[in-house]
Amino acid sequence: MGKRMFAIAEQISGTQIRTLRKKLGLSQAEFGRLVSISAKTVARWETAQDMISGPIVTIAKLLEENPQIVMQLEVPVLKLPLRLWYMKENSVCTMIDVDERRRLVEIHNYTNDRMNRAFGADENPTFEAYESFLESRCFPRTRDKIKLELKRLNLPFYDPLMIIEKTGGRMAEDQFWIRMERKQSGH
Repeated sequence: MGKRMFAIAEQISGTQIRTLRKKLGLSQAEFGRLVSISAKTVARWETAQDMISGPIVTIAKLLEENPQIVMQLEVPVLKLPLRLWYMKENSVCTMIDVDERRRLVEIHNYTNDRMNRAFGADENPTFEAYESFLESRCFPRTRDKIKLELKRLNLPFYDPLMIIEKTGGRMAEDQFWIRMERKQSGH
């Protein structure tokens, strides 16, 4: 079997990188975060006289052909009091913004694999679906000797959100977990 080839240039110029970055409407720092490099590297590339090689060549090709990726990957500003990052290993699957007092839930999916999304195919989950999701990420309230488990976690009563804060929503034998972020008051 022959060596597989790909229709991707081997190098890219600094001018091409700058043109792409501007087309995407990104600052050097934002472009750097998107492609996982420093803003200093972006600045160096954009002024380089030599051609640039490496993974940026393929990333630039993909961004040039699919600029909507930037919007799909962008994390919106946190408007609600609580954000849950539903993760699989180190990849963001679903971002869940919640206002528990007003019973509001907004989600952003960052994977096309519905099996890895917090709410599967449901793009507009209800607050009740959110509550069910939380319970699915901790031990059941009917667990034998639940008071011992709550005591071990130093919790006064069964509350899925408090349990997830303590456990990261980690379950035995799966790769998913939850990171919590609370909106800073006054913002």
